Amino acid sequence: MTTTRVSRRQFLAATSATFAAPYIIPARAFGANERIVTAHIGVGGQGTSNLNAFLGKGVSPAAIADVDSDHLAKVVKLVTDKGHKCDGYDDYRKLLERKDIDAVVVSTPDHWHALATIHACQAGKDVYCEKPLSLTIAEGRRMVDVARAEKRIVQTGSQQRSDDRFRQACEYVRNGRIGEIKEVLVGLPATNFSGPPVADGEPPKELNYDLWLGPAPQRPYNGKRVHYLFRFFWDYSGGQMTNFGAHHIDIAQWGLGMDHGGPISTEGTAGFHPEKWYETTMECRLTHTYASGAKLIVGQLQKDIPGGCRFIGTKGKIFVDRSKIFSTPDDILKEPLADNAERLYKSKNHHQNFLDCIKSRELPICDVEIGHRSATVCHLSNIVARLGRKIQWDPVNETIVDDAEAAAMVSRPYRAPWKL
Repeated sequence: MTTTRVSRRQFLAATSATFAAPYIIPARAFGANERIVTAHIGVGGQGTSNLNAFLGKGVSPAAIADVDSDHLAKVVKLVTDKGHKCDGYDDYRKLLERKDIDAVVVSTPDHWHALATIHACQAGKDVYCEKPLSLTIAEGRRMVDVARAEKRIVQTGSQQRSDDRFRQACEYVRNGRIGEIKEVLVGLPATNFSGPPVADGEPPKELNYDLWLGPAPQRPYNGKRVHYLFRFFWDYSGGQMTNFGAHHIDIAQWGLGMDHGGPISTEGTAGFHPEKWYETTMECRLTHTYASGAKLIVGQLQKDIPGGCRFIGTKGKIFVDRSKIFSTPDDILKEPLADNAERLYKSKNHHQNFLDCIKSRELPICDVEIGHRSATVCHLSNIVARLGRKIQWDPVNETIVDDAEAAAMVSRPYRAPWKL
């Protein structure tokens, strides 16, 4: 294991230095006008959004998989109405048997990300997987290892990497425009759970509930634990920390130069719904400390931490979100960077970047390793929120140090017959 881990770090160091050369041989040669054939697993709200984005880039969606037959029928019709021959499946494993599929788009609930991505890679498909990349840290590492072993392109759906504002903020931070970084503040939105809860019941006829659960623990069906609201229960997700927090924490990692690393400790406090309508945090203030001394502070319902990402250095501040970027003092962003400044990977469109990398075999802007490292910070946040105590993290060996209970939360058991 030690030899493999060192080899992987050497590989990543080499590939992160330049994106000019392909890193693996294409699975097939694409002509200039040849369409990429996609399959889509999970086509609820975000899944349909991703499908439409890829349709706009000229792909040919040939297969859809969803455990909700209503969702499945609706989206198959959407695709066929646009002139594509498209088949529907309730079990994504049937879809992966097809040899005509080039790439798979995974937009399932979080607890399905790892298996769907791993199985797609093992079937010889490239993968676009929604954020957060994983449900647990162990899943994320396994996803990276399989993607590398199978020589697959895997893009994490952290689309802020392909926004000029976020790239500019990180470039200016990385080039020392605000001096030494002391803190990065990341604000999370309030939990948008639609309460109050409802009683358990029988799953609707259109939902294959056993397959929806998959590797998650067996529990009675509840209408407020599925579809969008799954994200507020630990069995399936990590609340706003892994929902919107995954986006801004990813930008914090980018600005700190931690795409292949992470913090060395995490501590803080969290509050939960007093009537337990949902399980994930209602509020929190969690601090990640890096070896450099920089601190990433993630806050939910904290008055001094607005939504977005704020970098604070010894010479100034830069704030960025999806609508604006500004600095204090304001002249920091007015002067262009020098010609020899460090430049970051530039992508104008996240979905197009994935399609381009399928053809070029270059690493995408939010490669599976990057998505894993950013998701790891989210998971460390939630472990501390649940335990209520500080933990020490070894980002090289990816282990929690001297805390057996916390270390056990790096992974979770799977419900039989599912295995990681």
